[in-house]
Amino acid sequence: MGNLVGSFWSSEPPPPIVLVPPIFDFPPLAARTRMLFPAYDLLFGKLALRCLFEDYFEQAGKLNTRIMLKPIEDPHVDLVATFSGPIDKKSGHNINGNAVLRWQRDLNDPNTFMDLSVSDSEPILCMRSSAYYPKFRLGAFGIFPLVVSNRVYPEDYGVMGLRYGSECLSAGTTFMPFPLSSETPFCAWLVGKTGRLTAGVKYKPLGEGTYRMRLKDLKNWSYTIGYGFGSGSPLNPSFNFSLEVDRNSQLIASFYQHLVVQRRVKNPLEESHVVGITNYVDFGFEFGTRIIGDKSSENLDKSSFQVAASWQANKNFLLKGKFGSLGSSIALAFKSWWNPSVTFSFSAANDSSGRKYGLGLRIEALRQASYERADPNYVMLKPNKEHLAEGVLRNFGKRPMFQSEIDSGNYDRLPRELRPLGKIL
Repeated sequence: MGNLVGSFWSSEPPPPIVLVPPIFDFPPLAARTRMLFPAYDLLFGKLALRCLFEDYFEQAGKLNTRIMLKPIEDPHVDLVATFSGPIDKKSGHNINGNAVLRWQRDLNDPNTFMDLSVSDSEPILCMRSSAYYPKFRLGAFGIFPLVVSNRVYPEDYGVMGLRYGSECLSAGTTFMPFPLSSETPFCAWLVGKTGRLTAGVKYKPLGEGTYRMRLKDLKNWSYTIGYGFGSGSPLNPSFNFSLEVDRNSQLIASFYQHLVVQRRVKNPLEESHVVGITNYVDFGFEFGTRIIGDKSSENLDKSSFQVAASWQANKNFLLKGKFGSLGSSIALAFKSWWNPSVTFSFSAANDSSGRKYGLGLRIEALRQASYERADPNYVMLKPNKEHLAEGVLRNFGKRPMFQSEIDSGNYDRLPRELRPLGKIL
């Protein structure tokens, strides 16, 4: 009896735990439809920068509402509805909105899907579809406006595309099959990656409705070279720097970095062995300057820039700020991880026309919530404490997630919302 009591009191305490909160918006909604667009427009950190510069910076003077729901009976289907209306009824602005109904074949593969959108702007009714076959690394996609007030250009009848995508190469083209026209392709791209270097080229004719094959016109070409690393999971730091020559007239330099920082906390609501929490810090800038003069744009600024940063302190609070040649903005967001989750955001912008404010409300049931306090499925342990995992297993009944597994690229035990987006370009 004494030996049993002695062994009980001498048992090792649970190892220190660092909580890992879920990312506010990961994977981003734009990543669900990336197969509809050229890889050139999304790689080189462009998608991450777009989210950093735009998300939660609400339209000034408006309440922007987004509802994202998924039925429990059929998780392959979801609905995203967006509405935007004036805060002040006397402003004279109308309420705008759109809704997208989406079907996805595989819950873990967003590359094969079909959606139908209804909007109060053009196109009024539109169908989009994408199919990707990993075995052959080939994909096909299409965007078909079904209801349009006035069909003027060939793309108003629909755009189709073919693509090849692997871990190191992406190539594709889009064309307009209706009506049949020799003025194609509408767009073509080629992107290659070796190690940490990525280079790409894109061809797209300049001007709306004029898509004649003018391969010798340098204004129809864009080139980018980038250096970066990162697994694509928000639990790993990432770094991207790129230089782009856009239509042979503008040089664009951009930079994006995602940091994963662990800070110590003493929260009376947590267990005593919870010693820290993971924070996510993002920073990016974009600088563009004209390298070839254009008489038609002499009155425009020769250069533009914008810098932005964000800090997610925990699973509930997000702070963002940006400034640039057009003004400055700040945004605060608070998220409650109910089911569905509710996010309220407030933004303030200051530019040449004065100071403006915007509000945002998001209700979501698409992405699953991650940790609730000390759930071991979403906990990171220091590598030198892995031998104490039995203590955590004894207390919680589930095996925790180790930092060494994340460093080695083992994401099998992660929830879908914390895994990399995918390795194909």
